[in-house]
Amino acid sequence: MARSRVRGKENTILAVFAHADDMEFVAAGTLLHLADRGFKLHTAIMTRGNCGSTHDAPAVIARIRRREATDSARLLGASFTCLEEDDLNIFYDKRTLGKVMELVRRVNPRLVLTHSPSDYMVDHETTSHLAQTACFGALAPNYKTGVRPAARPTGFIPHLYYAAPMGGRDILGSPVRSSLLVDTSDVFDRQMEMLACHKSQREWLLAHLGMDNYTEFLRRRSEEQGREAGVAFAEGFRQHLGGGFPSDDELTHILGERVIKNPGTQT
Repeated sequence: MARSRVRGKENTILAVFAHADDMEFVAAGTLLHLADRGFKLHTAIMTRGNCGSTHDAPAVIARIRRREATDSARLLGASFTCLEEDDLNIFYDKRTLGKVMELVRRVNPRLVLTHSPSDYMVDHETTSHLAQTACFGALAPNYKTGVRPAARPTGFIPHLYYAAPMGGRDILGSPVRSSLLVDTSDVFDRQMEMLACHKSQREWLLAHLGMDNYTEFLRRRSEEQGREAGVAFAEGFRQHLGGGFPSDDELTHILGERVIKNPGTQT
């Protein structure tokens, strides 16, 4: 009862992703729905984007990517944090966990969205694991983050949801099926506008991943998930249900009929 009472006072959602455009590909539609329902949003990225170019120097592309992420967060009406790690150098260690733990304590979210624990690159997977531990440990007063002044421990463990991998598959090519599908049809144009803020990544994604048009990739992927849900566009999620985490489905409680349970998965 105490946990429910404390959580009921919270009106904040935290999205923690590795890179500046990750959230826009896999969770921005859902965050737009949450914003439209009056939730306070905070978006965070782990890295400064220093490897996201084939020609710009690290410091230059990092400045560009921060500006693009800030512009996208502004369209969402969200506050924004960069945890200043380097691309391809997100590690599960005490220093980095302290940063993410401090973020969760400072934001004190009701609900957290992050990467799938099985994804196509290690930066994403490590971010997912860091978010999981930070959510679980944020209420433990004996865990010291090393930050001064430090945020107070939270009074509860937030609901944690994993977004579908960007291509819908794990590193072995096996499908990762979402248990929850959020209908993003009526916010999809706004999601595309957010992704379009990341202009610097069009050339990079083409060179590195062979992604010829990143906005069209988002359209195709959203349509694919939409077919599973029986709607035009959708985003997929799985809820973390490990011991200590809340087991009630808060995302469905908030978004109601916007959430379609995937009949081929367990929830």
